[in-house]
Amino acid sequence: MAFSRWFSRMRATSKTIFTHLQTTHTTSRANTVSKVTSSSNRRNPFLWWSSYLVPISATSLMLQIQPTPSFSDAFDPNARGVGIGGKGSTEFVVKGSHRSVPQELIDDLEAICGENMTVDYDERFLHGKPQNSFHKAVNIPDVVVFPRSAQEVSLIVKSCNKHKVPIVPYGGATSIEGHTLSPHGGVSIDMSLMKNIKALHVKDMDVVVEPGIGWMELNEYLEPYGLFFPLDPGPGATIGGMCATRCSGSLAVRYGTMRENVINLKVVLANGDVVKTGNRARKSAAGYDLTRLVIGSEGTLGVITEVTLRLQKIPQYSVVARCNFPTVKDAADVAIATMLSGIQVSRVELMDEVQVRAINIANGSNLPETPTLLFEFVGTEAYSREQTMLVQKIVCEHSGSDFMYAEEPQAKKELWKMRKEALWACFAMEPGFEAMISDVCVPLSQLAELISKSKEVLDASPLVCSVIAHAGDGNFHTVILFDPNKEEHRQEAERLNQFMVQTALSMEGTCTGEHGVGTGKMKYLEQELGIENLRTMKSIKTALDPNNIMNPGKLIPPHVCF
Repeated sequence: MAFSRWFSRMRATSKTIFTHLQTTHTTSRANTVSKVTSSSNRRNPFLWWSSYLVPISATSLMLQIQPTPSFSDAFDPNARGVGIGGKGSTEFVVKGSHRSVPQELIDDLEAICGENMTVDYDERFLHGKPQNSFHKAVNIPDVVVFPRSAQEVSLIVKSCNKHKVPIVPYGGATSIEGHTLSPHGGVSIDMSLMKNIKALHVKDMDVVVEPGIGWMELNEYLEPYGLFFPLDPGPGATIGGMCATRCSGSLAVRYGTMRENVINLKVVLANGDVVKTGNRARKSAAGYDLTRLVIGSEGTLGVITEVTLRLQKIPQYSVVARCNFPTVKDAADVAIATMLSGIQVSRVELMDEVQVRAINIANGSNLPETPTLLFEFVGTEAYSREQTMLVQKIVCEHSGSDFMYAEEPQAKKELWKMRKEALWACFAMEPGFEAMISDVCVPLSQLAELISKSKEVLDASPLVCSVIAHAGDGNFHTVILFDPNKEEHRQEAERLNQFMVQTALSMEGTCTGEHGVGTGKMKYLEQELGIENLRTMKSIKTALDPNNIMNPGKLIPPHVCF
């Protein structure tokens, strides 16, 4: 309740400031088509308020938006030298070339979408600034379209390809590595109107959906059938965006990532062709695995218009447990020991003492401010309880304390609440700041060492930094709070982020376990994957998108050439 009151006050204050700043700086460009009505109804209810969290940053972005003369340069990295995401890049404002969208294309889009398109500045600005990301670009989309069908998407893409105008697919806008930035302007394709559930096959435990539906909405629909879709990223994430970024979440330790939970896709390629990547069979050895090629491609190969998902039975019973530790390493060691024991946990989440302090500040609670582990065990009632007791024994052997568990629904919800509100609770510690959220992943045996090394550096920093980890699969996050108006803050946040990435890579890990590459992690890909890998990716991209209209400037570093 305290968190809700705090957030309401923050939202009201931020909204007032944000509205004033938009009024002051909004351009006078006239609309050439009508603005889409009731835009707030299109966006996910979990996200509408998030754009108010960083009003000062939004203003700074508006002041930076400025067209540059040559659009063709945007597709020639050699013309600009190494830009953002290139090897050794330290920039975070994404550069791009821009030219006006041809009137012929505007006319085409209006004929295709009718009123479901806009050039309204506020709408374009919203689509040009990721709502949960500190990344920025020098330009915003010229047009935003809201297609209602795969056929409309195909026609939109064909017209954009004809005029060589870039396309940026847009889902729930929860990504945090700059995936939905429009550095070259162009057309933002908002998939929020394509959110139908097309078919549910209860006996086959799969469902066919459009990309705009959120995973939480989907699970509400599935619950009466005793089924659920097991991946659980942040509230507001949509299925299409989850496919594009190959996301996961806290349940990945048991059910895998998006890669393992998508059966097949329908995708509109850059020339407008609609490709079906497979059938509903659970396995196939027929041809190239185009499904996995598209998953994680971040909109650079095509626009996803249909997804067939693997479903799971809702567990018969579950137990949630919480325990505390003197150090983060002790907590990480318990997570590793639990996985090595063969216990089939559903979730293992780690939070350091800073994150627990944020929860206390935001909620007015009085939790012990020490490193904390949260577990979930599922199965039969007897099995869940047995696994709980086994983990309690492991906790006691590793200096753990205050082991408690819950079986009643409301009590379980209360235990998980601290993890569910983790990110937003952090803002209670530094209102008005932005968050740089790290995302690295290492082999499980290396997790304790990675967290220990990172904590030494984080604790010595003048910035407030909290640790959150999907400890069961070696995935480690840090929320680094910084003042976007202070360059020294941004540089310090980048230094910390880079330290964790380099440390993870030295342990044969990855620069991103689940958030994806976007623009923020491109500069690390050559070190992680090798130039041969990146050239292969570039060859695939060029073959499928010769005009480079599909989310240009993302995923593949600009210095990669043949």
